[in-house]
Amino acid sequence: MEIKWYKNRQLMNVNQREGVTWLTYPAFESLPGVVHGFSTRLGGVSKGIYESMNLSFTRGDDEEAVRENYRRLSGAMGFSMEDIVTSDQTHTTNVRVVTEEDRGNGITKPRPYTDVDGMITNTPGLVLATFYADCVPLFFSDPENKAVGLSHSGWRGTVGKIGKVTVEKMAEEFGTDPSQLYAAIGPSICQECYEVSEDVIEQFKEAFDEKYWDVLFYGKPDGKYQLNLWEANRRILLDAGIKEERISMPGICTCCNPLFLYSHRASHGKRGNLGAFITFR
Repeated sequence: MEIKWYKNRQLMNVNQREGVTWLTYPAFESLPGVVHGFSTRLGGVSKGIYESMNLSFTRGDDEEAVRENYRRLSGAMGFSMEDIVTSDQTHTTNVRVVTEEDRGNGITKPRPYTDVDGMITNTPGLVLATFYADCVPLFFSDPENKAVGLSHSGWRGTVGKIGKVTVEKMAEEFGTDPSQLYAAIGPSICQECYEVSEDVIEQFKEAFDEKYWDVLFYGKPDGKYQLNLWEANRRILLDAGIKEERISMPGICTCCNPLFLYSHRASHGKRGNLGAFITFR
């Protein structure tokens, strides 16, 4: 399958094992003990609009098919599905500290929490998992304190600066120094594909300094705007104290690659979910 890389720049590695395809960041692959990845549509057993590696139990897909997808993806990526802890995403800026008793939440047992869009942990072997179909995944790794984080940043989470909230929470809980953090912005919708209305832009104008507006969005004659969530989140991570050279960009748009990645916009809502995963062994 041909992949359309944003501006022809391939910034992520494409991995394949046992029929499963997933994406990783070169910078994170170089970090000892860190296992991470972002799923694609390829390698699962789901049918129809969910074809094939759907990771959502809540969009109408067959539950056994979704479980088999988790088994296949976990085996390929090199961790156990029983160690996964899932989010409960509702476009908040709530970040949960995940501990041993959370192991398996959303996979082998029900989640005891709601409204969680970000998770952080320093418990070895716990696999954080968040879910996407155009919104922005944010990966975090603190090699010094052996801690990792994952956050879901749609436009509401970006306005609320969940990336900064996650960094501050890691500093508070684990003693993380932002300048030592590695971060990555995950596969999501690019600016050319992401049209929004003026009311969304008004919130971005309130959240971001005027000097950034030109790189974050531009208006069109019909009164709509094209919004750059990648640059907005990059700016948030920089402002949180992460060094520019430690921020990895995705280089791949979900909406531009609807056969390779699920996209809510491209499919008009008829789709499965992609997953972002990270653990520290």
